[in-house]
Amino acid sequence: MTALKIDKPIAIGIVFIFAILAVGTIYTLTHIGTAPLLQPTYLIQQLHFGAFLGITAAGMMMVILLGHIDLSVPWTLTASAMLAANIGGVTGDLTGLGVGLAVGLVNGLGVAYLRVPSMIFTLGVNTVLLGLMVMLTGGHAPQSAATDLMLFIGRDRTFDVIPHSVVLWILVSAALVFMLTRTSFGRYMYAIGNRESATYLSGVNTPWVIVGAFVICSLCASIAGLALAGYSARAFQAMGDPYLLPSIAAVVLGGTHILGGRGRYAGTVVGVILIVLLQSVLSLMQMDEAYRQIIYGAVIVVMLLIYGRGDRVQS
Repeated sequence: MTALKIDKPIAIGIVFIFAILAVGTIYTLTHIGTAPLLQPTYLIQQLHFGAFLGITAAGMMMVILLGHIDLSVPWTLTASAMLAANIGGVTGDLTGLGVGLAVGLVNGLGVAYLRVPSMIFTLGVNTVLLGLMVMLTGGHAPQSAATDLMLFIGRDRTFDVIPHSVVLWILVSAALVFMLTRTSFGRYMYAIGNRESATYLSGVNTPWVIVGAFVICSLCASIAGLALAGYSARAFQAMGDPYLLPSIAAVVLGGTHILGGRGRYAGTVVGVILIVLLQSVLSLMQMDEAYRQIIYGAVIVVMLLIYGRGDRVQS
């Protein structure tokens, strides 16, 4: 596949983005009398919201490329933000990132060396993190405020226009695209996703590649947690829960094979934009949260049916 060729999932995602914009515009013009979806300030605001999901989905894509999944993302995000806000200052920020590093190492070692299925192991780690945070806070929201770094990356804007969270998402994206396309580590990830045993027999230290991917995923969740806490000016219980299903949906909608070995980062970006716009339109339509979750789940199932049976080739 050439670098300039747009693959099928990305093309379909772009079509759906324009379809969502069209439906949302028609609905708002009919029921409200204005079309906020077409206003630059509104679109920038959606990118601001989408940056938190985009960073989380970027990390999730790394483990899905291997044929694994990380269900500890919600409370990795939450624990990082809560501990960082509670400690405060630079020490708190470093602690938040340290949580991501530690969780990623635990997940990676458990999956790569203990050979526990990633879905089971990471779900258990997520439950442990939940219990630890409830124990530390007594089940109540902490009263601590976001640190200066959190506010800078999550709330502030350059020239009062460009959200720093969007800039952060771009920087994270650039780093991951470079890793996937220009390094042997990225090539090994695709190879492991296609056939781990063959990659191992070729001389690649596959366990450490798996550990590295889980560390990246957890660090992305921690970064997203710090930025989200900055946007909210505080950290709170279960703040990461709404990002698990949408992050998986964004990756799958972008064409990354759920069993690993195939996927382009551009597709994940398209998937994130699609999900954010879908959330926006559903909010404008005042649709209940339960129905939104049903839609997310249905979209994932449909995309699995469409892309899950294709021949796995590296994009």
